[in-house]
Amino acid sequence: MSQLTNIGFSGVQTPLNQGGSMAQASEARAVAEVQAQYVIAKKFPRDENTAFMRIMKSCERPFLAEQAMYAYPRGGQLVTGPSIRLAEAMAQSWGNIDCGIKEISQSDGESEVEAYAIDLETNTRIVKVFTVKHARDTKQGKKRLTDARDIYELVANQGSRRLRACILGIIPGDVIDAAVSQCGKTLESSDVPMADQIRKLVQAFDELGVKPDHIEKRLGHKLDATIPQEIVTLRGIYKSIKDGMADRSQFFDIATVKGESARNELLEAVGKNKKELGNEEHKDGNSEGSN
Repeated sequence: MSQLTNIGFSGVQTPLNQGGSMAQASEARAVAEVQAQYVIAKKFPRDENTAFMRIMKSCERPFLAEQAMYAYPRGGQLVTGPSIRLAEAMAQSWGNIDCGIKEISQSDGESEVEAYAIDLETNTRIVKVFTVKHARDTKQGKKRLTDARDIYELVANQGSRRLRACILGIIPGDVIDAAVSQCGKTLESSDVPMADQIRKLVQAFDELGVKPDHIEKRLGHKLDATIPQEIVTLRGIYKSIKDGMADRSQFFDIATVKGESARNELLEAVGKNKKELGNEEHKDGNSEGSN
C-alpha cells in the first residue's frame, strides 16, 4: 500500500461554536486513518523482491524514463538525480509508504508547508517543514501573488522538491540506483529514431526560449552528432528548467550566442553592402571608360 497525499488548502470558514467540535472530529478521523494504515501494512508486508521487480518494470516505460532524471549545475559540474516523478513511481511500487505535502498554515503572504514520507512497516519517518513566500521572481523584480491558484501552484512546485528528498530517504539506495540505471537503458534502447528524439527535444527546448544554437554550443558539436547519453542529459536539463529548479542561463550561454548571432548578421550585412558598393563603383568606372 502506498498513499500519495495532495496539498490541502482550507478556505471554509466555520462558526466559532462549531470550530472546536469540527476540529476534534477531523483530528480523530486523521488518527484513525493513520492507525488503519499501520495495521494494514503489518498485515500485508511488502515482498521486497516483488516490489523491486515492479520498480524495474515501471522504469521500462519510455514515458516514465523520459521524466525520470533532473539535472542542475553546482560548482561548475552538472549534478543529476532521480526526479519527483521517478520517486513517486518507486514509492507506489515499493508499497506501504505514506507520503505527501500538507499546508500547515497560511498568513502574512507566506505558507508553512510540510513534506513527509513514512515507511509504515518500519515506522521510519522523514519530514521537512519549510516556508514558501507568496512571491515570484520576474524580470521586473519580485511579484506578490494573491490569486489562490497561483499560490497553490507555487507551493506544490516547491513542495515536490522536498517530497522527492523524503521519498528517496525512505527507499533503499541500491534500489534507487538500479531504477536510475534502468531508466537510462530504456532511453538508450528506444525504438524511436535518434533524429526524431532530437527533433522532439529541440521543439521542447524552443518553448523555453532555448534555440538549437544554444544546445549545439553546450554540446560542442552539431545536433545531428548527438549520442544517446547526451539525449538523457539534455532531458534532465529540460525537466529542471521546466520545473523551475534552475534557470536556462545556468545551462546555456544564451546572451553570448545571441551576441555572436547578431555579430555574424552584422558582418554579413556589412560584407554584402561592401560588395554592392564595389559593384556600383565598378559599374560607374566602366561607364566613364566607355564615354
